[in-house]
Amino acid sequence: MGVLEIGDEDPVMVSTLMLVCRYWSEVALNTPVLWTKISVSPNDTLEKTRQRLQRSKSCPLDIHINFEPRVEYTTSITEHVIRAMELIRPALWRTKSFRLSVPNRPQAHAALSRCHENAPLLETLSIHIHHSMQDDTYSSPLLPLFKGYTPKLQSCSLTSFNFGWDHRLLSNLRVLKLAGYFNAFTPSASTLLDVFRQCPDLEELALRNISSSSVDFDTCQSNDFEPLPLSKLIQLRKLTKLSLYYSGIGLTRQIMAHVAFPMLESLEMCYLENVTPVFQLLHAQASSRLPLLHLRVESCLFNESKFVNFLQRVPSLVSLELVDIDDISSAFLKSLSSSQPWVCPQLEVLSVYGCTAYDWDSLRRLVECRLSAIPPAYLSPTPPSPISYAAPIRSKGQEPRTDHLPSINPRRLRAIDVTRCSQISKEMVQWLRIYVNEVKCEPAKSVWG
Repeated sequence: MGVLEIGDEDPVMVSTLMLVCRYWSEVALNTPVLWTKISVSPNDTLEKTRQRLQRSKSCPLDIHINFEPRVEYTTSITEHVIRAMELIRPALWRTKSFRLSVPNRPQAHAALSRCHENAPLLETLSIHIHHSMQDDTYSSPLLPLFKGYTPKLQSCSLTSFNFGWDHRLLSNLRVLKLAGYFNAFTPSASTLLDVFRQCPDLEELALRNISSSSVDFDTCQSNDFEPLPLSKLIQLRKLTKLSLYYSGIGLTRQIMAHVAFPMLESLEMCYLENVTPVFQLLHAQASSRLPLLHLRVESCLFNESKFVNFLQRVPSLVSLELVDIDDISSAFLKSLSSSQPWVCPQLEVLSVYGCTAYDWDSLRRLVECRLSAIPPAYLSPTPPSPISYAAPIRSKGQEPRTDHLPSINPRRLRAIDVTRCSQISKEMVQWLRIYVNEVKCEPAKSVWG
């Protein structure tokens, strides 16, 4: 029944069904699963919340309290949240997911201070405080949420919420996302490592906007960033996605030096200063097996040769995104064009967004060298462009050069992003579109700019 899959994007659907006829209305009222999504926002009245709680009977609930940081609310957000939580509190025992998004900490504490009931069915918890830099009297940790009893909790996303890093809340998780912790509220490396030890089945980890001004000397020693024996590493054997966004290079290096993730498929590193030591640690882990498929590096510094050495250890890489990287030169693109041996032979998606240090010839050669999988007939038409950049295009009937390619050829690039690359002209983009299915670039400006 499609009605059972209704999301918050169409909240009037059930009410509309009830208007069809009296029988449809009775069916809807006597189907508790239709009323399990509880939404609290400026557009939802408390009476609506009360009706849904009653009609959902004893079915598991999905609760979402959402107040964006605006100033045009007609009623007090804190008052609205408190009154809604008084209605929801008796039903916390059957809550399956609980999401709270409020502008500041006082409003979050007003809601969470009423979460003193056990939550035996809770699987997803999300707490998002928008004004994360605000320093107020509500910074002290609350009592254990849900009495510390959340045996089924699998996904936890916390933004600027201070809970004293209670391990009862962060144990046996599959998804962990932490964001917006600064100054005294920043978790130490040893604290995070203790959390990882309690989550051996972790599948997704994201650290975003976490300052690391203080150094954890108990964990960060002179040889911390050298590869440790496998027996001393924290084994996260199911971790497939890791995102590090402005998490501090010191904290990042300490974590990467003490955690092993043999099944990692997606890695994102953004705004982390010099990440060369991180690539060295990854290089050591990839010596056995690292099935990395997607790699994104944004606004970071690194040694180009050591980065290439790491890429040689991950032949499974399919997508490589390099955003605003000044260290990407023509030599790097030429290394991807060399067949001695091929670097990233499975690569299909390449982004050099905002990278301006490489030249056109290196990019052209990279595209050419990975055309071996294309039938000769695809290359036969000569594009109607007399410019010098089109010189590598073959004439009709001429097959691509294969003298520099081994018998096992790499995959052709199917997508490339050269947005904000000032050295790439419109004619060059046209050449790329002949050989690459999807080419992204800056849109042409109109007369009005």
